Amino acid sequence: MAEDSVHTPLLHQNGVFETVHVKDTPLFVSSLTWVLKIAMWVLFVAWIAFIFIYPTEFGSQLSQKWNRATSGTVFGITGNWYQHSCIWLLVNFVIDILWIAGSMFLAFSGPILVIVFLSIAHLIVSGEDHLERKKKTSKHPRFRLWTFPVLIDGPFGVVSAAEVIGIVVFVVFIIMAIYFYTLRNLNLLAKFQVPTKEQSVLMLELTGLRFGMIGLLCLAFLFIPVARGSVLLRLIDIPFEHATRYHVWLGHLTMLLFSLHGLFYVIVWAIQGHLIHELLEWKNIGIANLPGVISLLAGLMMWVTSLHPVRKQYFELFFYTHQLYIVFVVFLALHVGDFIFSIAAGGIFLFILDRFLRFCQSRRTVDVLSTKCFPCGTVELVLSKPTNLRYNALSFIFLQVRGLSWLQWHPFSVSSSPLDGKHHLAVLIKVLGDWTEKLRENILSISEAEPREELSSRPHTQITASVEGPYGHESPYHLMYENLILVAGGIGISPFLAILSDVLHRIREGKPCLPRNILIVWAVKNSNELPLLLDLDMESICPFFSNKLNIETCIYVTRESEPPLEEGRLHTAVNSTVCPLSIGCGMSVLVGTGNNIWSGLYVISSTVGFIISMALLNIFYVKPFGVSSWWYKGLLFSICMVSSVLIFGGPVIGLWHLWERRTTASDEYEDDKIKVDKAHNNGTIDHKDLNQKNQKSSTAILYGTRPDFKEIFGSVSKNWGHVDVGVIVCGPPTLQSSVAKEIRSHSLSRQNPDPVFHFNSHSFDL
Repeated sequence: MAEDSVHTPLLHQNGVFETVHVKDTPLFVSSLTWVLKIAMWVLFVAWIAFIFIYPTEFGSQLSQKWNRATSGTVFGITGNWYQHSCIWLLVNFVIDILWIAGSMFLAFSGPILVIVFLSIAHLIVSGEDHLERKKKTSKHPRFRLWTFPVLIDGPFGVVSAAEVIGIVVFVVFIIMAIYFYTLRNLNLLAKFQVPTKEQSVLMLELTGLRFGMIGLLCLAFLFIPVARGSVLLRLIDIPFEHATRYHVWLGHLTMLLFSLHGLFYVIVWAIQGHLIHELLEWKNIGIANLPGVISLLAGLMMWVTSLHPVRKQYFELFFYTHQLYIVFVVFLALHVGDFIFSIAAGGIFLFILDRFLRFCQSRRTVDVLSTKCFPCGTVELVLSKPTNLRYNALSFIFLQVRGLSWLQWHPFSVSSSPLDGKHHLAVLIKVLGDWTEKLRENILSISEAEPREELSSRPHTQITASVEGPYGHESPYHLMYENLILVAGGIGISPFLAILSDVLHRIREGKPCLPRNILIVWAVKNSNELPLLLDLDMESICPFFSNKLNIETCIYVTRESEPPLEEGRLHTAVNSTVCPLSIGCGMSVLVGTGNNIWSGLYVISSTVGFIISMALLNIFYVKPFGVSSWWYKGLLFSICMVSSVLIFGGPVIGLWHLWERRTTASDEYEDDKIKVDKAHNNGTIDHKDLNQKNQKSSTAILYGTRPDFKEIFGSVSKNWGHVDVGVIVCGPPTLQSSVAKEIRSHSLSRQNPDPVFHFNSHSFDL
């Protein structure tokens, strides 16, 4: 069956028709993937349903029964024979594991960890070929929940229909939880004969308690979106730059609930007249108040500095205060103890797994093979990478230059296709702040010093960096549309350079690639930004590509009324520096989006190690020594979470690293040197060269105007007909809103022969 194939049309333009041979999936593999998908969906729905009913009276009774069922019972195993045998010891050990993983942990954190295990199996079974099998066009264009913008100008930004459903689910849950908890509070008060004033105080205290519990339930989801290489994000194909939005939304909601939790208790203690005493109290049995105060203060500092006005003006303050998440989590565990902390432990544990893996990857110093400074102030860095590091044209990386700062990490979209070369990856960096300005100054100083170093025979000055990633979409969705509209604002053209290069390389090499019509809409402030796009020599990548691919480019220069031509020259010189290394020290492949088997072994070994370490701790320390302090058991729980990743996951990472070195050393490096465009060496590109360069693709440069998206989408509707059109936007929020508004307006009023526009945002906004 593996040799059978289906013929899928790749490009059909001007009478040219090509086919791509896509292997059929074996029946066993497809059946197993469907079984895994169904199992994950059933478990996820059951988990969400349990969280929904937990605040109700029925949920409380169900939880109590669950706690009794998983609190160390022998599950009916009796008899003297077992008590003096190895089997009995093994059974007791398993029971202790169930006791530790039971009740709260098994109910709230267990399902998400089991889903992770199933996700790992799904990714390994489906393999990388599943990305190729997704590249099929629909005969009947239709709307999709993830790409249909519904809310645009609200506080959430551009929100798709699927995201609206998620928001509604959370809002309904919060309202339901408050309602049912209030009913339970009233029923509880009715059972006690207390004065009216004391009833009011008790009601405030119970309400504060309920807000804290709802906050913990939200905290169970908070850390999942920021585990960058998480297998969960890869499974549902949500890239980290999108997931950060959900983290922000959940963060606001969680901190609002925790703030109400603390406020209600402060009011109660103030009424009772012992506020200071309660704030400083640290109980051994029960809730320890002082750790809760410390945790809440750390959370409030992170919350305030993450608000958009503060974050935009003082990004470094936001970045540094967000490192208080360690204080927030640890003191929360001390505040509530291990039993209650288990509600949110699953998501936090996944974040710890990802954080340690990122730490290991970023220890390697990566060589910058070449640098380039464009006249608009943008900098290009070409980084060395190993041949087995997987990424796609929509990926991004986090970059740290230790010569500039040991703490700051900044995300950048890749501007190169994985088909551009096996040993390098490029990013474009716009100079906007102090960090980027220092980087550009360093590059210019090195460029000026190179001639002197060559004369004196001294070694060339190198720029090195630390890298985390690549991250991004699991599947390159830009290859899944026959028709693409790429809308960029300024430096937002960076990922589209990678997309164009990727499409052209695939056409030349005959790889699966659906796009055949591409419209580029690029808005820039000044004409000195034009070399960013015009520097891409499409004809050299794929000669005669115009026979197979239509590319139209509309460039809008908004702050200039006419071309700044002077003696026929359009662009000024570009400074380039090429490192003498052809390959250099490459990026590490220790990334969650890397090898599925190694990353899966790392997650599984760490998780199993965590359960085993907690069981051993309970058998040999907690029970024999009668440890009963809630805060101390919460501390032990937190230590086990971290130590299990180090002790059990660390050796797997070490073996993964050795495997990387062996496979990298066994590869025969091909000639993959970085080519510097002749236009850079000449220093200028005149208008005649521009016309010759773009004769294979239609390019229009308009000055003193902005894109009219109503006209653009109307023209596309008229020319392209009833097809799916992927619209990818990379730029500021105002640009995204303008495009989303037009897509929504067109979708609501479209006629049958009109295309269906699919909105996709590729903007990273921390």
